[in-house]
Amino acid sequence: MRQTSAQKGITKGKFRPSKTADGVCPYAKKCGGCDYQGISYEEQLKKKQEYMKKLMQPFGKVAPIVGMENPLHYRHKVHAVFDCTRQGKVVAGCYRKNTHEVVDIESCMIEDGEADRIIRDIKELLRSFRIKTYDEDTGYGLLRHVMVRKGYHTGQIMVVLVLGSPILPSKNNFVKALRKNHPNISTVVINVNDRKTSMVLGERNITVYGKGFIEDELCGMRFRISPSSFYQVNPRQTELLYRKAIECAGLTGKEKVIDAYCGTGTIGLIASRNAREVLGVELNKESIHDAIINAKLNGAGNIQFICDDAGRFMVEMAQKGEKADVVIMDPPRTGSDEAFLSSVVRLAPKTIVYVSCGPDTLARDLKYLTKHGYQMKCCTPFDCFPYTEHIETCALLAKTSVSAV
Repeated sequence: MRQTSAQKGITKGKFRPSKTADGVCPYAKKCGGCDYQGISYEEQLKKKQEYMKKLMQPFGKVAPIVGMENPLHYRHKVHAVFDCTRQGKVVAGCYRKNTHEVVDIESCMIEDGEADRIIRDIKELLRSFRIKTYDEDTGYGLLRHVMVRKGYHTGQIMVVLVLGSPILPSKNNFVKALRKNHPNISTVVINVNDRKTSMVLGERNITVYGKGFIEDELCGMRFRISPSSFYQVNPRQTELLYRKAIECAGLTGKEKVIDAYCGTGTIGLIASRNAREVLGVELNKESIHDAIINAKLNGAGNIQFICDDAGRFMVEMAQKGEKADVVIMDPPRTGSDEAFLSSVVRLAPKTIVYVSCGPDTLARDLKYLTKHGYQMKCCTPFDCFPYTEHIETCALLAKTSVSAV
């Protein structure tokens, strides 16, 4: 995988981010969303590298962390919760850490700038259109959240208005006023969340402008993104992460590959270019719907997507005596359960590529896999979330012995 100049600098220990990257966000003490505020980016990378080295010590060596050349404004999925103060002022931002008090944020140093400007303008439009924000305590009001998703390569923008009711007053004029300031908006969707829940999105989407989805490009392939479907928030680092995952898979065109927790099919579709057959498994129906369309968009005829719990599906495969050459797994932060991991062992792939967004659960799962016939060959951390403690990792495991579960 070709390294950027920033990556080379990190490997040599000479990485020097801009002074702007060391600045402290004015919301740092109120928000609490960024754990590494006031710490230089170089120091952030050192902290993450040392943490990964210590955590992975029982399993093998850790490669140098892959950092960003510019660690600012990288989030291309931006979510803002809306509320109203006792004085009647509309506020939008995030919850103060460990509370449900909304911190009013005008501009975030890790979020896409255009997405932040759209959210600021929606705040103003609420006043002119006399739209009330939702009150969690009483259940009155309409607008609960706004989510903005932006295609990194395409520039397409989706605005999702999360409402407590499917009715948006003067919706056409509202969209027209919003697009007057932001003509790059490709689609506007109303997501109906009428339940008293901490979940951001409800189950029903109503397209009020555009197609109801956007598209983006990743590793030379095109992907459709719907309101509820999973897509990595840092596209620049995601490309590097996924290229590393495919490199680790060592595909020659003869392999049967399982892409577990496949989301919209990103990794599986990229793998399909060099594999004989790919099976993608994902529980989210909307993501699977997008994955099937993504396969058609990219002319991939050797990939199949199944809507099912990845663990349950793998267990059933193992019970049928089916095999796989490569398993690529990208589970949620909670990692995988023992039923899933045992089924992976029974499938007996020569190679497991574990893409992790939770180092602690990665270490937990590696402990199981290394006790059942696998060895970690390499582990590369990626800084996909600068200024936070989060770390993405790509770990390669190879089969070393026959193991029955």
